[in-house]
Amino acid sequence: MQSHDVDYKILGDDIQVLEVELDPNETVIAEAGAMVYMEEAIAFETKMGDGSEPDQSLMSKLFSAGTRLITGESLFMTHFTHRGSYGKSRVAFSAPYPGTIIPLELRTLPQGLIVQKDGFLAAARGTKINIHFNQKLGAGFFGGEGFILQKITGDGRAFIHAGGTVIEKQLNNELLRVDTGCVVAFEPSIDFNITRAGGLKSMIFGGEGLLLATLRGTGRVWLQSMPVKKLIQALAPSGGNARKESGSVLGNLGGLFDE
Repeated sequence: MQSHDVDYKILGDDIQVLEVELDPNETVIAEAGAMVYMEEAIAFETKMGDGSEPDQSLMSKLFSAGTRLITGESLFMTHFTHRGSYGKSRVAFSAPYPGTIIPLELRTLPQGLIVQKDGFLAAARGTKINIHFNQKLGAGFFGGEGFILQKITGDGRAFIHAGGTVIEKQLNNELLRVDTGCVVAFEPSIDFNITRAGGLKSMIFGGEGLLLATLRGTGRVWLQSMPVKKLIQALAPSGGNARKESGSVLGNLGGLFDE
């Protein structure tokens, strides 16, 4: 199914809002609960699946929707359609936590894009959103970030969100090591794995965590400076010490060595 050609604006700086402009009969799909406001001509309907295959059988729809539960997303998606007969109408969405919205032209990504499991925000109808299992041993063994992902494909516009500042990097047959929670998205040409962070001393006493994500190959990757887990830790009652020691095996016991 060819994607609808939607226009958009991104409003704000630190806590952004995506405003999508629809012509009559155009539709945008979004995660349930992401809508901020919509104009009078916009009608919405909650459906199973992304609507990219209108002739899909009921069993296929159930399977497709069920895989979303594995990624921690809602079983349903909301479809917003301009039901008026003329003019343009607008609907706006926001991410579930502060950060940056990234617009993507999927026609420039013929192989699609691999996105962290909670990174998808909205897309033009016709965009296909599938579950993506990382087959690498490290990611499968350790689970968490990097094992269950989403793959977005299509020929229209899609929007993903990230925490804090977004960094886009182009790898040219290179290796990049990243905090596991900081990976937002990457092209399928990138080899993604989860590996041990370092030696035993670093794993026990360091504050960078037990694991690192490795991105190797040629293609684009998108990183975020403030994953939602780090944001929660920063806002925890224990404050900065929790953030400093959260990656250590010793946790809060690490403070004993400061005496």
